[in-house]
Amino acid sequence: MTSVATDGPTPGPGADVTSAPDTSKLTEKPLAPAAASGSADAPAATAGAGATPSKKMTAAAEAKAKKQAEKAQRRAQAIAAKAAAAAPPTGPASATEAPATQPTVPGASGDGAKGAKSKSKQDGPQQVPGGGRPAHGGKQAAGSSHASSQKEKKEAKPSAPLCFSHLPVAKRISLPEADRDVHHAVLALGQKMGTFALRENIARLRGTLLAFKEVLLSYEAPAGNSFSRHFVPYVLNPQIEYLTECRPMCFAMGNAIRQIKSRVSELDIETSDKTSIKTLCKAVDAFIEEKINYAEVIVTKNAADMIADGDVLLTYGHHRLVQKAMQLAWADGKRFSVVVVADSTGANGRDLAKLLHTEGVKVSYVPRLVELSGILRPGTKVMLGVESVFANGALYAPLGTSDIAAAAALRDIPVIALSESINVDRDRVAIEPLTYNEIEPDKFTGDGFRLLFDTTREEHVSVLITEFETETGNAPPSAVLAILRKQDDPN
Repeated sequence: MTSVATDGPTPGPGADVTSAPDTSKLTEKPLAPAAASGSADAPAATAGAGATPSKKMTAAAEAKAKKQAEKAQRRAQAIAAKAAAAAPPTGPASATEAPATQPTVPGASGDGAKGAKSKSKQDGPQQVPGGGRPAHGGKQAAGSSHASSQKEKKEAKPSAPLCFSHLPVAKRISLPEADRDVHHAVLALGQKMGTFALRENIARLRGTLLAFKEVLLSYEAPAGNSFSRHFVPYVLNPQIEYLTECRPMCFAMGNAIRQIKSRVSELDIETSDKTSIKTLCKAVDAFIEEKINYAEVIVTKNAADMIADGDVLLTYGHHRLVQKAMQLAWADGKRFSVVVVADSTGANGRDLAKLLHTEGVKVSYVPRLVELSGILRPGTKVMLGVESVFANGALYAPLGTSDIAAAAALRDIPVIALSESINVDRDRVAIEPLTYNEIEPDKFTGDGFRLLFDTTREEHVSVLITEFETETGNAPPSAVLAILRKQDDPN
């Protein structure tokens, strides 16, 4: 006599079972082999004549499971073939981990079978690229591989050694990469700076101020915002960030921007936008006139006064102030000769030599910075233009300037530096060229790189000429801060 489990299905007709009135005395049998293999819906078989329907259902379940296994095997073979053809370098999973590894359940219910099919479809694309879509898988894999190789090729840029990794490099930013708040005038200016079409520091300063003036004239404050609180953080700062990404700001640009922000902070919050914009535009015009135009006239005049008849002037590269000082001295009737030493770019020195030669000046051109002792032997004065001046009097100038100044100082030849006061940095000091500098983009390759500037020590410079006169005449660069403080507070 056979007893069945209490949670089993109802036996079929004709099955020989014992019906016990007390269910607590029923003994629980272990699951049949079919149930152990995962067939939860198979009826419990009993010994006797009623075993025929159970055998038919078991045979149907086995056929269904065999069919599903064959289908999963074909799918796995197709995915493996696609993976071998595409052969991607890396992938989230291998072809052997395709849905074929999903366990098949003989005699599984209809819902279970649908769930297994649905999961296999979802997991398909997550295997090898294109694995879930045989018709387009090869194209997708090839396209993604090509795109990744193009991206790696585009991002492959030379890198500086670790000790120089802090130095910036000018770059041209494509217009889609720029912030949408950047004004079109600033966009054009940044492109010129990034490609060195606008190279000289005062030219960059003038271009920046004129671009900011256009930003001011096109500004309209949003409703509920005042000009003095909204303009700097939401309008001016995006322009500054874009220009800095194209090329690091020169010291003159930094000084000018600080003054603009200071003027904005001084505006009353109740002042109308129209009045504020008009006030700032006038301030920008006055700044250009005083700090650029007027300063250039005074510096060149003071430098021309230091040139005497019969002098042999040596200069390095082509600086605007040096050129105008020599032209002014020549126009005043002074007769002298000039030795032009080419800078690292070469072209700038040739331009100055040609320009002075057309005006009748006797010019000697030295194409390379070599044998300084021989070059300096006939010289009586060295006249140099600089990019900026640090607070300790050190000069920030084109690469090679420090060599000229040091060699001249050893031979007791006066070294005269020319700069507008807007180029003076009142906060930073420098004793070597590696803290503040730039890498020249055209010379930045995988084999090496070249710096744009160097630092000239203040003891190698005899005189620094600015637009400010002192009681004792032209002062050394170490006195520049004292001169500026006296100009700020004459009392």
